[in-house]
Amino acid sequence: MTEHNPQEHRDGGGYVAYTDRVWSGQESLLAHFTGKFTDGGLVPLGERTAFFPAFANVAVFDTGDGLVLVDSGDFRTAAPLHESVRGRSTAPVRAVVYTHGHVDHVFGVGPFDREAADAGTARPEVFAHEAVAARFDRYRETAGYNTWINRRQFGVPSLEWPTEYRYPDTTYRDRLTVRRGELTFGLVHARGETDDHTYVWIPELKTLCTGDLFIWNSPNAGNPQKVQRYPVEWARALRDMQELGAEVLLPGHGVPILGSDRIHQALGDTAELLESLCTQTRDLMNAGARLDEVLHGVKVPAGLLEKPYLHPAYDEPEFVVRNLWRLWGGWYDQNPAHLKPAPETALAAELAEAAGGARALADRAGRLLGNGELRLASHLAETAALAAPADREVARIRAEVFARRAERETSTMARGVFHWAAAESAAVAAGTDVATELTRSDEGRRRAAGAISVGAVDSPGAVDDDGCGCGSPVVEGSNAGTEQGA
Repeated sequence: MTEHNPQEHRDGGGYVAYTDRVWSGQESLLAHFTGKFTDGGLVPLGERTAFFPAFANVAVFDTGDGLVLVDSGDFRTAAPLHESVRGRSTAPVRAVVYTHGHVDHVFGVGPFDREAADAGTARPEVFAHEAVAARFDRYRETAGYNTWINRRQFGVPSLEWPTEYRYPDTTYRDRLTVRRGELTFGLVHARGETDDHTYVWIPELKTLCTGDLFIWNSPNAGNPQKVQRYPVEWARALRDMQELGAEVLLPGHGVPILGSDRIHQALGDTAELLESLCTQTRDLMNAGARLDEVLHGVKVPAGLLEKPYLHPAYDEPEFVVRNLWRLWGGWYDQNPAHLKPAPETALAAELAEAAGGARALADRAGRLLGNGELRLASHLAETAALAAPADREVARIRAEVFARRAERETSTMARGVFHWAAAESAAVAAGTDVATELTRSDEGRRRAAGAISVGAVDSPGAVDDDGCGCGSPVVEGSNAGTEQGA
C-alpha cells in the first residue's frame, strides 16, 4: 500500500477533493454511492491507510506486518475488494474487524480465506463483538422473514436472504486492544444501530472507523421493519468518539471526513439530533401522551437535517421516535381499541358499510390525494382495499395513493414500503403480479436488479405534504449497493 506516487498520495486520485465538495454541499453523495470511485481501487489516505469506497466502505491498514481490514463489504464487492487490495499490496491480510453483523459489511472475507487456503497459510483472524454470532444465528433462523422485509424495503422481488456466514474467530464484550505490526486497533463496543456494534480507534494514525455509527445520513435508529435500535447509547458513543481528537474519520457508508474540526462537528451534530429526539420523546411519554401525540409532537431542531451528513435519505426522525416508544414503552400505543383489536378486514368491512361501500372510501381517498392530504388518503385507501381486496377500481386508487406517497418520501424505508404497496394494488388492477409492477419503470428495474436506493438529497428543509414538521428533503437519486442488515 506504499506503492503510490506523491501526487496520488496527496489527492487520492481526485476522491479526496470530491469528499471536500460533499462536505461543503457543492456535490452530493450520489457519485460515491453509485460506485463511481469503486472501480479505481483503493484510495490512499495516508502512508498506512487506504479506503475502498463503495456502498459499504472498507478501510485497509498496512501495519508493517500484514494488512488489517475494518469491515469487508458485501458479496457484490467481495471480488473487487480483493482485486483492489492485491493491486496495491502482496502482504497477507492478518485480520478483519467486523464493525457489526449487517450483511453489507461481512461478506468480503471469502476471497482472502480462499487465498490463504491456496497458499497453505493462516486465514485472516476475524474480530467482532460477541453478539455478532447470535445475530448470524438469528439471520439463519429468520431467513424467510428477512427475505420478505428486504424485498419490500428495497424493491428487489428476487432477493434471497443469505444463510451462510463467516463467523468471527475472536470476540470481545466491552473493549479489546489488538496490536498488529506497528499499529494498535482499539475496539470499543457501543450499542447504536445494532446491539453488536464496534468502533475502531487507531491512535498512531489518529484515525477513527465508525462503522454505521456515522453514515452520512440521519442515523438509522428507527428502521420500521427491523429489530430494536438504541438511540441513547448511540448518542453517548458519538460523544465519546468526539473526544478522541480524530483527524481522519472513515464511515461505514459515505465519504471520509478529514480534519479534526470537521469530525468534531459531524459527530456532535449527529449526537445532538439523537439526544433531542430522545429528550422530547421521553418528556411526552412522561406527560402521559399517547404514541400518536408523541409522533406528531416531537420536532427536529432547526437546521440539523440541512447538514449534508444528516439528510433523512435512509431512515428518518419520525421512525426513531417510534423506535424509542418501543424501547421504553412496549408495543401498546395507549389507544384502548388497539389493545385487543378486531381483525383488520372485519373493521374495514364495517367502516366501508358505514361509508356506503368500499368504493365510497376509495373515492374519498382519491379526493384527499388531490388535496395533498396524503396521510389521510392512505388510511382510507388501505381500509377500502381491505374491505374489497378484489375490486379493481379500489385497487387502482390505492395504487395511485401509495405511488404518490413513494414519490414524495425521502427515506429508503418509507419509499420501499409505499412502492411495494402500490405494486400490490397495481397488480390487482391489471391482473399481473407484484414483480411485474415493480419493474415497469427504468428506476424500478434498476432497484430490482440490486441498485438499492438510499438516496442523495438535493433540496433540504422541505416539509412533507401534510405538514408533519419533521423536515423532509427532496430526493435527487438512488445508489447502487446491497441491502442493510435486519
